[in-house]
Amino acid sequence: MRASQFRFTLALVLLAAGATAATAQNLTAPPPGANQRSVVTQYLGMVSVTIDYNSPDVTSPAGDDRTGQIWGQLVPWGIAPNPFYPGFGSAQNMPWRAGSNENTTITLSHDVEIEGESLAAGTYGLFMAPGEEEWTIIFNRNSSAWGSFFYDPSLDAAQVKVKPETTDFFREWLTFEFDDRQLDTALAVMHWEHLRVPFRVSVPKSAEFYHQAMSAELTGAVGFNFQNFMQASQWAAGQDAYHEDAVRWADAAVAANTTFQTLVNKSNVLDQIGRREEALATFDQAMEQPTATAIAVHMAARGLQGQGKMDDAAIVFRKNYEKNAGQWPVDFGMARVYSQEGNFEKALEHARIALTRAPDGPQKQNLETQIARLEKGENINP
Repeated sequence: MRASQFRFTLALVLLAAGATAATAQNLTAPPPGANQRSVVTQYLGMVSVTIDYNSPDVTSPAGDDRTGQIWGQLVPWGIAPNPFYPGFGSAQNMPWRAGSNENTTITLSHDVEIEGESLAAGTYGLFMAPGEEEWTIIFNRNSSAWGSFFYDPSLDAAQVKVKPETTDFFREWLTFEFDDRQLDTALAVMHWEHLRVPFRVSVPKSAEFYHQAMSAELTGAVGFNFQNFMQASQWAAGQDAYHEDAVRWADAAVAANTTFQTLVNKSNVLDQIGRREEALATFDQAMEQPTATAIAVHMAARGLQGQGKMDDAAIVFRKNYEKNAGQWPVDFGMARVYSQEGNFEKALEHARIALTRAPDGPQKQNLETQIARLEKGENINP
């Protein structure tokens, strides 16, 4: 299209848009052209990454198959001359808009890294400078322009270099998607025709963001639920930087509701951060609570087994047997202790006693299954 034709067409589009805005502001109508708008959002933990773009077709509006004519032709290599300058746009040279029509944009809810380069939270124009061997991905602070006709390199927030990849899988419509999705990183991928261009988005401060969110939320309505303090303390215990908060939040849960459950949680937190003696003392304190029922203590021991802490679980099973002798399911716990030690005779003795006390239904059926395993000399523990 010649520049004069483009200016005339643009004028008609703007005139029509103005008339529409003035006379039919609430009208819902199909979008002009064939390049449909698309939006994709990926969450990396609590961090959202949203790419908003218009999706062109390999097949031209006239119906021509442009396979093999996209890269280096329809989409020129590098930073290419603006074909309409000075008629439209302020940029003499411009990158590809990574789509069609308006700016392709990327919105980051939090600070991230793109291919190792820091990029602050916000919305950016997403541009690309294609190359046969290497592409430059550009994040520009002007996110509201039409395409890249007004591209200003002084507004670039970041640029990264990536390698394009050819693929046998054909994409008729330009598509952005996310691969290799993990809690704190993913590959954002532009895929069109037989070419895909990936760039990695990472969240190196993921733990910091969660800590900030938890700290703020626990001062509000969320903080009225002691279980939220327990959950926060368990998370913080697994983060080297937040061990003090782990204990503080565990203490807050105990203060709000002093029970076997909250004290065991504190004991687990203390043990996880290496304060073993305090953890054992806290567990003994938990065992003195009226809420330290046979079932509650048994489930605490099973939780330790689930973590692979078999020796600690055996200690708790034995404490339960001493404190709540004669109740269900303390003998089942002792059967597990002896099974772990390889003493199947003693394990069977306790399992059969437990069977006489087990409630009817799934629990008794499970115990019968475990007895059959013990009779074969099998360890019934995980």
